[in-house]
Amino acid sequence: MQSTLTKTGVPGVHVPVAVAADLQDSLMVVMHDLHRLEGLLDHAADKLLENFSRANDALNDPLLGESEEVARVRAALRQSVTELQFQDMASQLIGHTTKVLQACAFRLAAETMGDDDGEEAAPFMGIEPERPNPVTQSEMDAGSIELF
Repeated sequence: MQSTLTKTGVPGVHVPVAVAADLQDSLMVVMHDLHRLEGLLDHAADKLLENFSRANDALNDPLLGESEEVARVRAALRQSVTELQFQDMASQLIGHTTKVLQACAFRLAAETMGDDDGEEAAPFMGIEPERPNPVTQSEMDAGSIELF
């Protein structure tokens, strides 16, 4: 592929339409897979929270009393629930990545295929995320989460 100047005088590379279409299709497949992954994470988090609630209810059984062991299990359970922030962070990152990929796919289509007569350009402007990284926490033992 040779470098050329675009209408605006900015250097560009000519990409065959078939290559651009294949790349756009691949981006769309990845976006679909990310959406499925987000659904799986949401389902797992819902089930995890449901099981934590059951365990908490069992620990609140008056027959167990207030032994030191029950207190340790309650503390471990509370700490485990805060680890659910992973699901929220992962969902934010998946949403962000999906927007980036969607903007790339639309821009690729607009730049390589152009607009047909009477057809509006793909709306890739405004889809791109405002921030480069929606999640700033890099490890699970740092930070906190507010539950309910």
